[in-house]
Amino acid sequence: MIRVLAISDEALDQGYRNGFAALEPDVIVACGDLPNDYLDHVMSSLSIPMVWVPGNHDVESRLPQRDAVDALMNPPEKGPGGGIPADGHIVEVAGLRIAGLGGAPRYNRGPHQYTESQMRRRVRRLELKARWAAFRGRPIDVMITHSPPLGLGDGDDPAHRGFASFKRLIEVIRPRFFVHGHVHPYGPRPPDLIIGTTTIVNAVGYRLLEVPGR
Repeated sequence: MIRVLAISDEALDQGYRNGFAALEPDVIVACGDLPNDYLDHVMSSLSIPMVWVPGNHDVESRLPQRDAVDALMNPPEKGPGGGIPADGHIVEVAGLRIAGLGGAPRYNRGPHQYTESQMRRRVRRLELKARWAAFRGRPIDVMITHSPPLGLGDGDDPAHRGFASFKRLIEVIRPRFFVHGHVHPYGPRPPDLIIGTTTIVNAVGYRLLEVPGR
C-alpha cells in the first residue's frame, strides 16, 4: 500500500508540529487554499514529495493562467518550494500516477476561478492525457482537485457548487481516489462517496489514504 497524506484548506497545528510523521505517509497531495509556509513546513518535516493544485484563495501560489487577459489580471507567482504542480497535468510520484485540476467556480474576479464551460475545456485536455496514459498501461491512481464534482459533496451557494464536468472525468478516467477540498464540513465529517470504482474524499484538514500499488 502507498500511503497518501491529503491536505487542504485548513493549516493545522498538527502540521506545524510535525504531527503527521506518525502517519508514515509516502507522498503528500495538497488540494489548495493553504499558505506556502505551511506546505513547505509539512513537506520538509516529512521529507517526502508533495503534489499540489491551487485553490481559489491561493494568491501566492498561482500557476500560469489560462489566457492572456487573465495572465495580466493574475500574474503567476511562486508556489511551495520543491512541490510538484499538477494543475492540468499528470505526474508520477511515489509509484502513483496523480492528475490534478485546481480552481473553483467563478463567483467574483479572484484568482483560479472558472465558469463551467472554462473548466469543461480544461477537463477535456486532461482527459486526453489520461486516455493516452491508460492506453500505455498507466491509468490514473489519484485525481486531486480543489472543488468537488457537482452534487457529490459540494455546497448550495455559488462559490461552493461543484463542477458538472468533474462527474464525466470520473466516469472516463476512473481514478481510484478523487480528492478535493474547498467545502468545509460542519459537525461530523461526511462519509466518503463511491462512484463506480472511485472513492470521492473531502480532504479539508487532512485525510490519510491507502492506495494499492499496481
